Amino acid sequence: MTIRELTTYLETLAPLAYQESYDNAGLLVGDPATTVTGVLVSLDATEAVVEEAVARGCNLVVAHHPIVFRGLKKLNGRNYVERTVIKAIKQDVAIYATHTNLDNVIGGVNFKIAERLGLQNVRILAPKGDTLMKLVTFVPTAEEGSQYAEATQTVLDALYAAGAGEIGKYDHCSFRLTGSGTFRGGEEANPEIGAVGEDTVVRENRLEVIFPAHRQHAILQALRRAHPYEEVAYYLNLLANANQEVGAGAVGELAEPLDELAFLAFLKERMAASVVRHTPLLGRPVRRVAVCGGAGGFLLGDAVRAGAEVFVTADYKYHEFFDADGRILIADIGHYESEQFTKELIQQQLLKKFANFAVILSETVTNPVHYFV
Repeated sequence: MTIRELTTYLETLAPLAYQESYDNAGLLVGDPATTVTGVLVSLDATEAVVEEAVARGCNLVVAHHPIVFRGLKKLNGRNYVERTVIKAIKQDVAIYATHTNLDNVIGGVNFKIAERLGLQNVRILAPKGDTLMKLVTFVPTAEEGSQYAEATQTVLDALYAAGAGEIGKYDHCSFRLTGSGTFRGGEEANPEIGAVGEDTVVRENRLEVIFPAHRQHAILQALRRAHPYEEVAYYLNLLANANQEVGAGAVGELAEPLDELAFLAFLKERMAASVVRHTPLLGRPVRRVAVCGGAGGFLLGDAVRAGAEVFVTADYKYHEFFDADGRILIADIGHYESEQFTKELIQQQLLKKFANFAVILSETVTNPVHYFV
């Protein structure tokens, strides 16, 4: 198996198109054509992690956090980023990062946190818009001749196979309407129906399907291959609809309400946190919980609007705690602590596809924050 085959699979689960604009997910170091000897999964890619990969016979590190966020202008070992990249290149170890794209999908980082907390009915906290497109196209109906009896289904099947027609838990979703299409072929045309220079009226099915915007190229390729016409008429529209499958954070409910102190103790234990920083207790039971791995302060308003009693996240600054304003209990468990189980998530994803392959959890603790208690 090559690095490309492995990372292509990961990107079907967390497409790179879903990463935030500031991010740098993807293959950061290495040749995608390289054969993989073993995968070491880590939260971060550091020098120590690269050394561990070599020691354990792995030539690919799959990390959550990218070691390179901005362009490197020099590689002379002046900081830990440059030293890690140099060591990886020298040791022939590839580094791949799946970061905010893994944060922003169902079953990703935030759903792993929700799983640790036993939340039910888990959904995206802040769904993203502008990630879906609608395709409209026109296919001749069986009325134009028996050879078109299967044309509509052939086109739809090709679009479904390319990733169109999925809405939540349903697939093969489409809309069709029968009407009349008109055209006239020019002198160099080779029309499937009608004759050159003649106005032609054709009974056609208008087909509509929704698909992820990043699949546009594959969808159009499938359309052109499957469509019977020489020139395929179609429209593409970017949709402002909130995509319930893509977005930041997650929210769900506990099986049974807990009082606030009991929930904080439960949170600390389940997330293996050394400490939980929190806003003043509000004296109400906790049932609905919003979560965001890493720095999630930007989702506070979404957590309040979702009716959550608690918002679990990390990296809150002193003055930001005031923003709770008596509306919600903020629980900051630390950046590393909130995302440390992402390693297990990635390992589980890889083993589902590559069950007989060495996918090893890193034993290197990369948390740069230590507590004196």
